[in-house]
Amino acid sequence: MANFILKSEFLPKKNFLNVNNLKNEQHPYHLVDCSPWPFMLSISLFSLVISFVLYFYAYVNGGFYFSLSILIFLFYLFRWFSDVIVESTYQGHHTFKVRFGISFGMVLFILSEIMFFFSFFWAFFHCTLSISIDIGSVWPPKGLHDIDPWSLPLLNTVLLLSSGVTITYAHRAALAGMRLDLLLGLLATLVLGFIFCYVQYYEYSHALFSINDSIFGSLFFMLTGFHGLHVIVGAIFLTVCLFRHLAYHFTRFHHVGLECAIWYWHFVDVVWLFLYISIYIWGGR
Repeated sequence: MANFILKSEFLPKKNFLNVNNLKNEQHPYHLVDCSPWPFMLSISLFSLVISFVLYFYAYVNGGFYFSLSILIFLFYLFRWFSDVIVESTYQGHHTFKVRFGISFGMVLFILSEIMFFFSFFWAFFHCTLSISIDIGSVWPPKGLHDIDPWSLPLLNTVLLLSSGVTITYAHRAALAGMRLDLLLGLLATLVLGFIFCYVQYYEYSHALFSINDSIFGSLFFMLTGFHGLHVIVGAIFLTVCLFRHLAYHFTRFHHVGLECAIWYWHFVDVVWLFLYISIYIWGGR
C-alpha cells in the first residue's frame, strides 16, 4: 500500500477521479455517452459474414461486396476507437480503475484467443496420436510432402523471437520515458512482423499441398493461416500505437493501449512456438 501511494504521487489527480459537476458525479469510473458505433459495427460485421459466404461460394460480385464490407467495418472500427482515444487522452476520463478494467478486458480477450487455438491444436493432436485408417494409418497422409522445418519455418521463428525482443525493448523504453528508443523498438518490431508475413506468403505459394489435401492440409493451413492473421492484426495494432506515440499520446504512466498491443504480440510469439514445435517439427515428421 505504501508503494502504491508513493507511485501515485507522480500522477495527476484526474487519473483517480472523474468529476462532472453538471451531473453531480465524482467517482473513479467512466460512464460513457451514447454512441452509434457499437450498433453500426455489429451491422457491418453481419454484412461482412454474409458477403464472405457469397464470396466463398463464388456468387456474382461476391468479392466486391466482401471488400466493401471490410472497408465499412474498418471505418466504423476507426471511428469507435477514435472516440475512445479522445476520451482517454484529451478528456482524461481513463482513471486508474478504468485503465485497470481495460487491461483486465485485454487479458480475458487473450484467454479467449488461447481457447480458440486450443481447439485446433486439440484436433491436430487427436489426428496425429490416433491416426484414422481413412488416411492409411500414416501421418502425414501418404502422398503429402511436408515442409522442411529447418528452412523457412526456422527463419520465421527467428524473426518472431527477435520481434519479441524488440517489442520488450520498446516497452522498457516506454516505462523509462525514452521516446526515441520506443520509436525504434516499434519500428523494428513492425519490420520483423512484415517480413514474417512475406515469408509466410512465400511458403504458402511454394507448398506442395493445399488446404483441401486431407486433414493434414486443412489443419496446417487453418492453424498457420489464423496465426498469420493474428500477426497482421498485431502489426496494425502496433502501427496505431506508433502514430499515437508520434502524436505524444503516451506517457510513462499512461500507455494502456501500447501495453495491450505488446501483450497481444507476445501472445502471437508464444503461439508460433507451439506451432513450430508441434506441427513443423513433430507432427510433420
